[in-house]
Amino acid sequence: MKALKWVAGAAAVGLSITAAYELGRKSETGSQGDVATVAASAPPPVVAPKAHAAVANSHPTIPHAAGMPSGTRFAHFKVGNSNVKALLTDGPVLWVGTSGGVIRYDTAKDDHRLYDVRAGLLSNGIFHLSKFRGRLAVGTYGGGLSLFDEANNDWANYNIQHGLADAFIYDLLETDDGDLWIATWSGANLVKGGRLDERDQWQTFTVENTGGGLPNDWVYGLAKGRDGEVWMATEGGLARYLDGTWTHWKHEDGLGADYELVKGQIQFQRDPAKESSHHARQKEEMGLQGVDVAYNPNYIVALHVDAKGFVWCGTWGGGLARFDGREWINLTVADGLPANHVFMLESAGDGAMWVGTSNGMAHFDGERFTRYSTDDGLYANNIFSLARGEDDSLWVGSFGGVARLTGLDGSH
Repeated sequence: MKALKWVAGAAAVGLSITAAYELGRKSETGSQGDVATVAASAPPPVVAPKAHAAVANSHPTIPHAAGMPSGTRFAHFKVGNSNVKALLTDGPVLWVGTSGGVIRYDTAKDDHRLYDVRAGLLSNGIFHLSKFRGRLAVGTYGGGLSLFDEANNDWANYNIQHGLADAFIYDLLETDDGDLWIATWSGANLVKGGRLDERDQWQTFTVENTGGGLPNDWVYGLAKGRDGEVWMATEGGLARYLDGTWTHWKHEDGLGADYELVKGQIQFQRDPAKESSHHARQKEEMGLQGVDVAYNPNYIVALHVDAKGFVWCGTWGGGLARFDGREWINLTVADGLPANHVFMLESAGDGAMWVGTSNGMAHFDGERFTRYSTDDGLYANNIFSLARGEDDSLWVGSFGGVARLTGLDGSH
């Protein structure tokens, strides 16, 4: 089945990301439920809105924080009342995924454009951004997968009728042999050869049809291993797929710190199990009915495979877990982690790693954490997304804005 296509203009937004977000607001994507829903059909094409007068944005620069290299600077870019869940750098262009659409920011020209449901997306809630065969891949909240051909200003949308397991898309991964994996909230899709327009090339893997090899159908992250395996972060543990064989690891195998070790360090007191039957079932399965705070060490929010092949898992309250193929090591606030809820992991390019948490960011060199917060120049302390620029700068996404960190390796 061919993808739905829509050619439309983006909204030119002038000189500030703040204006970009406000131009496209506000589109409700609905509250998260236990059952995935099919996204609504695309609204009829409309003429792209005329650019509004730019709102002045000085991109305030903040001097380097203690512990950072001399010359390090933060610059802030506002996106309004929105979470920045995804960032992607493409040369001088930064793509920003928000709950109000996708912003294209040309850092060389200081030019911003907003793409939302009026431009061709089926949902303004953005979970994921990447490049797939020259096109921008956008994973959305309830709107499926969208691919944007910028040269032709053309959107192709894929949803459940095309083969997606779910309309909620959290991650994409293209393997070395050209297969495409898609992480959804109803299992993992495998599209052989990345042939998205051929329905018979789509497969869906779930807890049921893998015999429990996939430990949970809510899949949040995908990563390639050194031996060609595919690692998957789920709400029920870590999974590995290699040559048709599934293996998984859970808290009982060593994933995530025990509750007794972190119960005094749980930042979120609001228990999701009290608001969602899905989370309540998970809690019951783990025997955590007596825990009334946000803690689930099986819930992997962030996933990263380093150059040594070690698998790093950012968990929901159980800290940062490392798996070397045999043993687990769990790092928590007691070890220097800013918080035990880890939202994002990104290579630092020097063998180290950036860690985004619910209480700031850290640079981890393998032995110690160097922590940064709003006191040091971050826009906010809840770090949802990270992306390295071509000049070794670091873009940091949070609620309400993006911070750009420069000067880490002599960049400006």
